[in-house]
Amino acid sequence: MNNFLKNEKYKIIRNVVSTELADFISEYFLLREQVARTLISNKFIPTFDETWGMFNDPQAIDYYSHYSDSAMEILLKRIKPLMEKETGLNLYENYSYARIYRTGAILEKHTDRFSCEISTTLNLGGNEWPIYLKKDNKEIKVDLKKGDMLIYLGIELEHWRNKFDKEYCIQAFLHYNDKNNKDAENNKYDGRQHLGLPGYLKK
Repeated sequence: MNNFLKNEKYKIIRNVVSTELADFISEYFLLREQVARTLISNKFIPTFDETWGMFNDPQAIDYYSHYSDSAMEILLKRIKPLMEKETGLNLYENYSYARIYRTGAILEKHTDRFSCEISTTLNLGGNEWPIYLKKDNKEIKVDLKKGDMLIYLGIELEHWRNKFDKEYCIQAFLHYNDKNNKDAENNKYDGRQHLGLPGYLKK
């Protein structure tokens, strides 16, 4: 078994994304949030239409989330070589997810589904907000500055965030499978034909 899977199970990588790129993506994603809110509140689109993102994710009700935003899918693809280098694994890209947390948000303790076998959370901007991991019955606090990311085994390590008391925090979540996993090939792109497609087009 690869040492990352057997021993480390998480790793912090600093300065993965430049300040300039993080600021650009953050401003872009904040605009996406504003557009989605306007479209939904004015009933230009129904609340179940997730093309522009959503505010009803059960993990973060009322906070803007987006499965497979195009910019985040490009991050998923471009960061894969670094993920492979840091983990020593050959990976399939599965999907990206991004969220804007705001004051009062809480991320409950949880583990992830199979598509999130090898995951990273990337701080793109706003206020810093620590994520916690539970490994070997120990609680690990991880602080990420803008451009930093945490690689972790999302299906093994329970993870969470305590109540957020600042203005906002933008996180991108990038999810991969180990190619050596026998079920990984059939799960590539999270069951979609290719990157960028919405979740309802899964096989």
